[in-house]
Amino acid sequence: MKPSHFAIAMLLASAGCSQPPPREDVPKGVVDFGWPTIPADAKFGEVSAVDVDREGNIFVLHRAGRVWEEPFPTEPIADPTVFVFSPDGELIAKWGAGLFIMPHGISIDAEGKVWITDVAHEQVFRFSHDGQQELVMGERGVSRQDAGHFGRPADIAFLGDKVLVADGYVNTRVAEFDRDGHFIKDWGDFKVAHAVTVDDQHIYVADREHARIQVFSLEGKPVESRVSPAGNHTYSLKSLGDGRLLAVEGRDGADRTGAILRIYGADGRIERSFDVGLPGEDASLGHDLAIGPDGKVYMTDVTGGRVVRFTIPPKR
Repeated sequence: MKPSHFAIAMLLASAGCSQPPPREDVPKGVVDFGWPTIPADAKFGEVSAVDVDREGNIFVLHRAGRVWEEPFPTEPIADPTVFVFSPDGELIAKWGAGLFIMPHGISIDAEGKVWITDVAHEQVFRFSHDGQQELVMGERGVSRQDAGHFGRPADIAFLGDKVLVADGYVNTRVAEFDRDGHFIKDWGDFKVAHAVTVDDQHIYVADREHARIQVFSLEGKPVESRVSPAGNHTYSLKSLGDGRLLAVEGRDGADRTGAILRIYGADGRIERSFDVGLPGEDASLGHDLAIGPDGKVYMTDVTGGRVVRFTIPPKR
């Protein structure tokens, strides 16, 4: 074979190997259509994160019409970026106007404090339940991996009195702080630590670009790694209790679209999977999860511009 023909053959073989896997066939999940009620004059847009307080009110973090573009803008989003819905879907409060450039994660602690990450500000914020700023962590606009800085922090979870920050898009760690923002330690080696959650035995991290969930002891020691069966990117995860886990993935390997829910058993094996994305290519990107005190599950769809509610169907 001539050298030029050999090169062409190798190129074709390489292209064949890089084809995405076949589309995974999983049952369609059923969402509660008509929930929530969003006023017609409200700016919503990219919906990044969601959490639920002890009373069952749903806090939704969105970008009010702004889209993710790099380099990031420098002006804060002028409209409210936190919408609070009652359990029946009524918009009961909104705040966060003029505070964020590219808000990403929202988490509510046991005291009702609201913690928000902003990947453009490179900061973590703590607010009162009604949106009064109480604490700022990190140096605005400065990205470093040390005790006083972040690298596009993505998500927050709580372990007793500790605040765990999945940090993040630029940095490669989980960073631990006390409730007043004092650094304790950091650990891990991730390629986009996109989400973190805990139960009474483990810490779980969505190691997004490695297409896996990393499981650690409560001290941050590695326990196991759960690779997506389809090579998908895990975006968010939440504990279901008793060692079980709920996760949302993008679809079909390298394709960062869609919304596949996985339910992991206590043994780490997948019990069930559901598709909760919108129909059509590039229509959805499941981005964050929350579970209410009544067991209802909430998912943000950053591409679809929506937050949805659904119930995990019982096993048959």
